[in-house]
Amino acid sequence: MRLRTYATTVRRVLRQLLNDRRTIALIMAVPALLVTLLYFVYKDFPGGDALFDRVAVQMIAILPMAVMFLVTSIAMLQERVSGTLERLWTTPLHRADLLMGYATAFTVIAVGQALVLFGVCAWALGVTIAGSWAWIILTALLDAFVGVAMGLLVSALSRTEFQAVQFMPLLIGVQVFLCGMLVPRGQLPPALEPVSQVLPMSWAVNAVGEVQAGAAVTQGLVMDIVILAVIGLVLLTAAPLTMPRRTR
Repeated sequence: MRLRTYATTVRRVLRQLLNDRRTIALIMAVPALLVTLLYFVYKDFPGGDALFDRVAVQMIAILPMAVMFLVTSIAMLQERVSGTLERLWTTPLHRADLLMGYATAFTVIAVGQALVLFGVCAWALGVTIAGSWAWIILTALLDAFVGVAMGLLVSALSRTEFQAVQFMPLLIGVQVFLCGMLVPRGQLPPALEPVSQVLPMSWAVNAVGEVQAGAAVTQGLVMDIVILAVIGLVLLTAAPLTMPRRTR
């Protein structure tokens, strides 16, 4: 990877993102709006306060990955469909420069997403946790990074934007079902429990659950964070290996 071309890619992608108000609104506002909707869903429900606190924190481990996966995969496909990517290949740009630049730019935007989610949950909606919100923000940021890496990998395997979107039920929906939000992972059928162990969303949900339950920084929490980061790096490393140099 060349530092100069990498930095140029980061600036270009950030500029494009910041000029696209609808994309920025999707990244920043939609997760917060969905959590706010959940607040009103549970507002008059018996025991709804405690239930909302648990579900809202879990949503912080789910929504960033889903949103960033969708936005990243479509943005990269647009580059390919429009012919921008083929023109870039005529420059000294390498696959790693492009994908690392995309990952960095989208992760920078994800910092804002994580902070907006934190502000809405902690201040506007009064979500309470036993641990530090810093760990929740870090988990949301890593979760978004994994979503970006997944989006880049899927975009390399897709020919059209529609094909990229078709991956969402498979890659995101399955994780929502098996991450431990609907049924504790330990109570899943024997055939599904090992599958849940390799899904990044499972580790993210487990991490925020530990922060919500206790103030101590446990070995399990650190392990969850490390595994989440490693999964994101593995996915990001795999993406350049599958990206074609020509639009098919």
